[in-house]
Amino acid sequence: MKTCKNLYPKVYSLKNLILAWEKARKGKTRKSYVMEFEKDIAYNLKILSDELQNQTYQPKPLETFILRDPKTRKISKSDFRDRIVHHALVNVIEPIFDKTFIYDSCANRKGKGNLFAIRRLYKFMGKVSRNGKINGWITNNQVKGYCLKADIKHYFQKIKHEILLEIIRKKIRDEKVIWLVEKIIRERDGEDFDKNSAGMPLGNLTSQFFANVYLNELDQFVKHKLKSKFYIRYVDDFVLVHNSKNQLQVWKREIEKFLSTNLKLELHPDKSKIILFSKGIDFVGFINFYHFNLLRKRNLRNMKNKIRRFLQGEISEEKLGEIFQGWNAYAMRANSFYKRTKMIGLIIKSF
Repeated sequence: MKTCKNLYPKVYSLKNLILAWEKARKGKTRKSYVMEFEKDIAYNLKILSDELQNQTYQPKPLETFILRDPKTRKISKSDFRDRIVHHALVNVIEPIFDKTFIYDSCANRKGKGNLFAIRRLYKFMGKVSRNGKINGWITNNQVKGYCLKADIKHYFQKIKHEILLEIIRKKIRDEKVIWLVEKIIRERDGEDFDKNSAGMPLGNLTSQFFANVYLNELDQFVKHKLKSKFYIRYVDDFVLVHNSKNQLQVWKREIEKFLSTNLKLELHPDKSKIILFSKGIDFVGFINFYHFNLLRKRNLRNMKNKIRRFLQGEISEEKLGEIFQGWNAYAMRANSFYKRTKMIGLIIKSF
């Protein structure tokens, strides 16, 4: 197995740190903490490079806040300086791991995303449903096929640091890079590292990347051991499509066993089910039927809640406009003309 050595100088090189800084500041150039760091950008990047090279670098404590949008989540944000380090690390090691990722690992990858995941789901549904065609057409009550829709319970909180490091060491033999990875995953609480340490902070670039590295083990198992042709994963949500319900039941048991034994994870008991295509598959923010998809009701409630907060003076007119533009672009991916028109009407009435 090919492993990579002598990567660390690439991480702390000024060229890489400049690139990392440009990525970290994207969309945040007016933030006070960015402007403060950039008052003496050359000096600050040089100091950061020296600290990384000498291995004296220490991340600052995370800033944590609660986000209720739409469900309650604990978000942890790193200092801007540390975010540059995250980008610097990912710049170097992501290309190494991305080569090992399956094609249908869709989250946080260039050229992928939730729209890509939906397209793949519809392609797989079409292939499985061939026997449901009548004169070249398929209607929902004639569609044949099942989907195992699964969700991993408390995924980011349950990622075991020791297992993650073992996975990374399979590809990275540079111990200084491993040292930096440990620094970053311990950044969450500043705790001493031990074999029972677990959890990744929501909100960090490295957490998103490490999440893909961790569950790539599951991807490889499903594709190469279970031999599933039609499998898609988006972060900790994944689907397997097949024309046999019994086969999906067998695979579900095998996946549960693999996750428990190899990754110390478990499927969410309420969100991991085998579903008929005709019932609609709840995946990447939409309820997906064979010929169309719908917005989740939760998504509609969330936008209405933003309008309510605007009326109460908690959100500015400019902010509401930005939120609606993002929501509308998202909603346009579904069969939602009526819902979007109605939402525009609610906003007009708000002024």
